[in-house]
Amino acid sequence: MAENVTVQFLKYDGTIHWRHEVVELGTDSHGRWLGGPRGSTTQRGDEPEIAWETAVVLLIPTGKWWTAFFDEGGKYQIYIDITAGAEWVAPDRVEMVDLDLDVVRYPDGLVALLDEDEFVDHSAAMGYPPSIIDGARSTAAELVIALEGGRAPFDVETYGPWLQMVS
Repeated sequence: MAENVTVQFLKYDGTIHWRHEVVELGTDSHGRWLGGPRGSTTQRGDEPEIAWETAVVLLIPTGKWWTAFFDEGGKYQIYIDITAGAEWVAPDRVEMVDLDLDVVRYPDGLVALLDEDEFVDHSAAMGYPPSIIDGARSTAAELVIALEGGRAPFDVETYGPWLQMVS
């Protein structure tokens, strides 16, 4: 495994949402793959750090409105945060704005769109422009279809080898 990387999710108003400490695993045509072995630390806002109970892999795609987490042993097999795009602000730090909507696939294969109420509330309270609202909604709709169809990179053949690197 390579370098340590900090993954920082911010809310649209600039407040800290989540911070994950992971390692860089590599890059492929889908983007940069990062891994958090079991016990890696994560922190929500200013709450105390917690340790992941299972190994997790993150995919940071280039030029996309999402970031994906893959976790074979957790509540969600795949958890995708709709974001305003990721920016590598340093070689060992990536930041993105979390836009509230999440698309998930449960271990039984069920796909769901989460946090629509939070998206509506925050888009009004934080003043999301129409382009952000439209981009987030269309990205979420595309991801539901991709997850239901098991399209790469959301197929185990693509993410499985990366997950094995941290398991």
